[in-house]
Amino acid sequence: MEPVKFAIVGTGGIGTSHGRVMEKVPDVELIGLCDIIEDRMDAFEAELGRPMKKYAKFEELCQDPEIEAIFVGTPNQVHVPVILAAAKYGKNVMSTKPLSSSKEAAKDAVEAVEAAGIVNSMSLTMRFSPQVQYLGKLCRSGQLGDIYYAKARSIRRSGIPDWNLGFIEAGGGAFRDMGVHVLDASWWLLGQPKPVSVSGVGGAKFGPIGKGYWDFRQPDKDYWGQYDSDDYAGGVIRFENGTGLICESFWASHQAPEVQVELFGTEGGAKLQPLTLYKTVDGAPQDTTVEMANDRINYGQTIFGHFADCVRNGTPEAAPLRHGLIVQTMMEAMLESAATGKEVVL
Repeated sequence: MEPVKFAIVGTGGIGTSHGRVMEKVPDVELIGLCDIIEDRMDAFEAELGRPMKKYAKFEELCQDPEIEAIFVGTPNQVHVPVILAAAKYGKNVMSTKPLSSSKEAAKDAVEAVEAAGIVNSMSLTMRFSPQVQYLGKLCRSGQLGDIYYAKARSIRRSGIPDWNLGFIEAGGGAFRDMGVHVLDASWWLLGQPKPVSVSGVGGAKFGPIGKGYWDFRQPDKDYWGQYDSDDYAGGVIRFENGTGLICESFWASHQAPEVQVELFGTEGGAKLQPLTLYKTVDGAPQDTTVEMANDRINYGQTIFGHFADCVRNGTPEAAPLRHGLIVQTMMEAMLESAATGKEVVL
């Protein structure tokens, strides 16, 4: 299969980390970079060890006929403008999470890519991890029975990003940065039921006063003085089939760091880390720990390999942007409920 020629828009941490994964995927060839900071492109080009096409404007990159697909690794607030440009010029597109900084913009992105008929996908490293995929097979085969309830949480002790204002400005925040992973993974494990209502709480207790930043660092007030997002949020999502999900995310807290998903089924239960299955066998409890490798590079290769298969062979996308829109809708409802103190009906 001829490799899909990719370009990256946004060569900060997310873009370059995904670029390194692309280098290990035979069906993908990275040929272009785009960033408003030229030095970042130059540094990544030097790391790759070969000349790259480089652009300061993503609109110009999208008009390059040699580029077939674009990875969007910008701050949340810029995802949709890049996606809209990709759709306009017929470029297949993959976006890092979340899809956008708002539900309205996310909807615009989905409408554009679907109208253009391009391959579109979310890069969801947690959903595509071996542990989540293993649990997904158990859920879909009925081994846990009727899964009627789930809990998902992502907790940091001191982990507010201090290197890009996009994280802490309006449209950023803990729930869109971290909560999106456990929300998407748990929603997928539940079988992607239709959400009908959300009730949540949230706010910012640490970021606006210069506390809780990455690895207990103390950024300048010029940075944290611009804080305009949540640093925690959580609540209950109710689905049309009666299933409930408690989901919470903390950028900073006086708690032990944790990333966890727990499933409650009529025939068994499970938790993600460490991957453990719970059953009752012959009237006695039986707990089974499943040992699996957790290599982010390997399942990153799975994501890009699948994307290339979708482009070359027409395979349906496993995580299209429409999934990102549904997750975005749940996230925005959680934050809206936190802000208004009222349940949001979807």
